[in-house]
Amino acid sequence: MEATNNNQHVLRLGFYSAVLLTVFTLISFVLGMMAVPPAGPYCPGDCMEYPYLNSLDHYPHDYYWMYVSVFQLMIYLVFMISVYFAAPPEKKIYGFIGVSLAIITVMVLLADYFVQFTVVPVSLMKGETDGIALLTQYNGNGLFIALEELGYILMGLSFLCMAPLFSKANKLELSLRWILALPALLILLFFLYYAFRYGMERSYRFEVAAIGVDWMALIVVGILAALFFKNKLRLQQIN
Repeated sequence: MEATNNNQHVLRLGFYSAVLLTVFTLISFVLGMMAVPPAGPYCPGDCMEYPYLNSLDHYPHDYYWMYVSVFQLMIYLVFMISVYFAAPPEKKIYGFIGVSLAIITVMVLLADYFVQFTVVPVSLMKGETDGIALLTQYNGNGLFIALEELGYILMGLSFLCMAPLFSKANKLELSLRWILALPALLILLFFLYYAFRYGMERSYRFEVAAIGVDWMALIVVGILAALFFKNKLRLQQIN
C-alpha cells in the first residue's frame, strides 16, 4: 500500500507540474514575442548599436518574460524528475541522464536570466557601463546569447533522453516519444544551417530558433504528459 501511495504522489506531482509547465511556457512565449529585439538582425527599426548604452529605455518591458521563465525552468525540472520516477526501472538510466542534463540546463539559464535582470539594468542606472556590452541581451555576440544557446541545446538533449521512458503501447505515449525526440534533431539542423550560412556572424538567429523549438515542445509535451499522468492515476484508483 505504501508503494502505491508513493507512486500516486509521483503521478500527482507529474500531472500538476505538466499543467503548470504548459501555462508558464505559454506566458513566457507571449511575453517573449512582445519583446521585439531593438538590435541585431530581427530589429524592426531604430536599432541600437554597440555598446547598447541606451538599452535602459526598454526596461522592464523586454525583461518580463525572463521573470516568468525563472519559474518555468524550476517547473520544468520538477516535471523531468516526475517523469523519471514514473518510468519503469529498466529505463531509468535514460531518465537519470535526462534529469542530469535538465539540472545543468536550469543552472545555466537561471544564472543567465538572473544576471540579466539584476545586474544589467542597475549598472546602467548608475552609469557603471564597463563590460555591459558583453552582458546585455541585445548583443548578439555576447554572453547572454551564448549561454541561452548552450541552455536550450542541453534542454533539447534532455528531452531526447526522456523519449525512451514512454512506451509504444498507445498513441499518447508514442506521441510523447516522438515530440520529445524531435527538438534535439531540429536544433541540430538549425545550428548547422545558421553556422554554414552565417558562420561566426549568426548573432542571435540560432538562439531564437532553439528557444522557439524547445518552448513549443514544452507546451505540447506538457499537455500530453498531463493526460498521461491523469490516465495513470485513474488506472491506479480503479485497481
